[in-house]
Amino acid sequence: MNTSVLVVEDEHAIRELLVFTCENSGMEVRGASNVAEARKMLEAKIPDIILLDWMLPDCSGLEWLKEIRKSEFYKKIPVIMVTARSLEDDKVIGLEKGADDYIVKPFSPKELIARIKAVIRRHGSENEEKKIIKCGDLTMDPQDFEVFVKDKKINLSVVEFKILFLLASHPGRVYSRSQVIDNVWGYGADIDERTIDVHMLRLRKQLADTSMKHFVETVRGLGYKAIKQ
Repeated sequence: MNTSVLVVEDEHAIRELLVFTCENSGMEVRGASNVAEARKMLEAKIPDIILLDWMLPDCSGLEWLKEIRKSEFYKKIPVIMVTARSLEDDKVIGLEKGADDYIVKPFSPKELIARIKAVIRRHGSENEEKKIIKCGDLTMDPQDFEVFVKDKKINLSVVEFKILFLLASHPGRVYSRSQVIDNVWGYGADIDERTIDVHMLRLRKQLADTSMKHFVETVRGLGYKAIKQ
């Protein structure tokens, strides 16, 4: 499978150069010009790596990186900051806030690809461990967004999948509606908490005819949790 890359860069020419460089090395690339676009792309598919600019129009790349590292669902995605900020203190701050590597513009295309491959290699064993999650009769594959209960495939939306994955990753842990929003959509996302109840209702309907029909439980006054199997 080709390496999937999410490029988040507001300058069109640089974004196109990053996309071209990665595609020319056989990678699958999506480009976003701001954090709002990048969030939507993350909801659709989790990339193998993110190339992130610091200075973005709607949100600092550094602030979004902090959100990613706090997210239960996204925190292990490798991130390389590609930025014009070249001071040593900037590099230190970027790495301390969770960047896996830091590349200063202008950059060498060959060095960029070498850095991407090196970071992905370092994360290889982690990614393998995260591929499949099992909880009772439930099996979830976050790479392909597939869910099975025993041998039956359950067709969930991407958001429903992420909510179920969050709960199934920590059975018995109660998540408030705001915590679900933070982990699934990202910190600061403008999502009405009642939206969570709608997704939970749909999720339960999908599980209703399976052995996991009581897997997701409402904790009155607190939120939701997955039952330990």
